[in-house]
Amino acid sequence: MADSKKSRNDHPSTAVLTRGFDPRLSVWSARPAVFRTSTFVFPTPEAAERAFDITSGRKQLEPGESEYLVYSRFNHPNAEILQDQMVPLEENAEWALAFNSGLAAIMTALLTVLKPGDSIVYTMPLYGGTMGMMHNLLEPYGIHTVAVPAGHSAELDDAIRTTPMLRAVLLETPANPTMVMADIKRAALVCAELDPKPVLMVDNTFLGPVFQHPLSQGADIVLYSATKYLGGFSDLLAGMILGRDPDLRNQMFGKRGMFGNILQPDECWILDGRLPTVSLRMNRQSKNAQRIAESLVRRPEVRKVYYPTLFDDPEQIRIRLSQCDYPGAMFAMDLKGGKAAAFDFLRNLHLAKNAVSLGGMETLVCHPKTTTHSASGPEEMKLACITDGLVRVSVGIEDWRDLLRDFEQSLDAIRPMLEETGELTGKTSSRL
Repeated sequence: MADSKKSRNDHPSTAVLTRGFDPRLSVWSARPAVFRTSTFVFPTPEAAERAFDITSGRKQLEPGESEYLVYSRFNHPNAEILQDQMVPLEENAEWALAFNSGLAAIMTALLTVLKPGDSIVYTMPLYGGTMGMMHNLLEPYGIHTVAVPAGHSAELDDAIRTTPMLRAVLLETPANPTMVMADIKRAALVCAELDPKPVLMVDNTFLGPVFQHPLSQGADIVLYSATKYLGGFSDLLAGMILGRDPDLRNQMFGKRGMFGNILQPDECWILDGRLPTVSLRMNRQSKNAQRIAESLVRRPEVRKVYYPTLFDDPEQIRIRLSQCDYPGAMFAMDLKGGKAAAFDFLRNLHLAKNAVSLGGMETLVCHPKTTTHSASGPEEMKLACITDGLVRVSVGIEDWRDLLRDFEQSLDAIRPMLEETGELTGKTSSRL
């Protein structure tokens, strides 16, 4: 569906609106139509033979030859348009693939490069669904998994160098939910020492594609839950994989066709319409979050605030300044009083909604230990600093002053309980 006349030198905010879509192929409509079909007609038997050779990987596309449409489990026009328009948003990307959820994208990426007997090194904490995949899919499948605390760069270096049969390294940075950052460039340099080189994958959901650019830092693959900031309205599920290596793309394209986890046409059409506003939304959300987090760190009810501008560990500050343009819209607070205080805080909110997920226009707050990360074991919880009092906040586009007032009145509501138990003594910390 791409229009070859579109320039690849346009800025991302222009390219996302202009490339990947040819109005001539959609009855000259200004925006793409929804192509809701399961199969596609071939003009000749030879074209059908060629299409199946290309789709199966038996033959490769010739220069200037377009991808063939065979069956919507493999590809369809709306996926092609969405993928083409996603590419310019991710710095240094050459291709993109769309999936029906973020976890489907992660699973496809991992199962493309890992087989029984191989190993993967990953940073902790991770999104709870990814952790479940490690324990309930990869390990029973015979894949060795090695966890390293996020931010422990020397330990990560050692794990990459010493883990036998290492085929993949997965970084989630910033980490979910405590915002700890991993050094992408350093991990890429260590991976490059090995032969064969493991595939370095980065889950960029929290800061990308606007504030962090893993491919520019040396990553091979960037992963997204497009449900979050890319979608932006908490009304669809989607995932994306982006990269540079055409061989990896072809392998993952084949796995997606095998698994049948391509994003459906309607969702592709909706998500495509959201891409031009990603930067606008994320910038507003990040400004809101920074103002709120830097205000709440002074509250006596709060033991610790996790937010990039509040890092005081020198290495974390260095990583943030070297690989992130802005701090993003996610923060977490460890409340004094543990689970009871966290639950009462959530109960007393008026504007922010008690819900999992993140990246939507509305502000969402949750208790990770009993929701998103509840499947993790005690040691994993400890390693990830997920405490009974931790609440995770995804800041939306509301007026930040209204949100701050909502958080403050909810903290006021838990103060009597903390005074009664004597837990208001002690100093609030922002240290990671």
